[in-house]
Amino acid sequence: MKKLLLALVLFLGLLNAESDIKKAVFDLRTSDLTTFENRMIKGAAFNNAHYQTTFKELDIVVIVHGGAYKFFVKDISKTKCKEDKKLQAKAKEIHERLASLVKTYSVKFLMCGVGMKARNIAKENVLEFVEVIPSAMVGLIDAQNDGYAFVPID
Repeated sequence: MKKLLLALVLFLGLLNAESDIKKAVFDLRTSDLTTFENRMIKGAAFNNAHYQTTFKELDIVVIVHGGAYKFFVKDISKTKCKEDKKLQAKAKEIHERLASLVKTYSVKFLMCGVGMKARNIAKENVLEFVEVIPSAMVGLIDAQNDGYAFVPID
């Protein structure tokens, strides 16, 4: 009887632990550097910190498409954004901050393969921690069907 009661308590504890994980899919389309820094980089860190103070976790998946590709390329000079001096000046810092989001908060970045092809962005020129997916639509559909809350960043 004690073993059954212990098993039941453990099972209920595991169920409760699952509910302590919040999930969000960021629909990242902005090409604006300020919006990107404030809503994506700072927003992901702030929201993760908030949930940690309430003993919850925040699982973030970011779907990269639209104008946001430029923030995830290693060498901007090999893209159509090569004239963006403001981005070139901040690229190294942005890449470090993105890598920190991956390392610190396990943020997952998924890039639309259709858009990469249309923009002639080679996989070799994409940051190492970015996963290429067939399309942004597929990523958004999958995440939302897996229970992720939709957060637009445009």
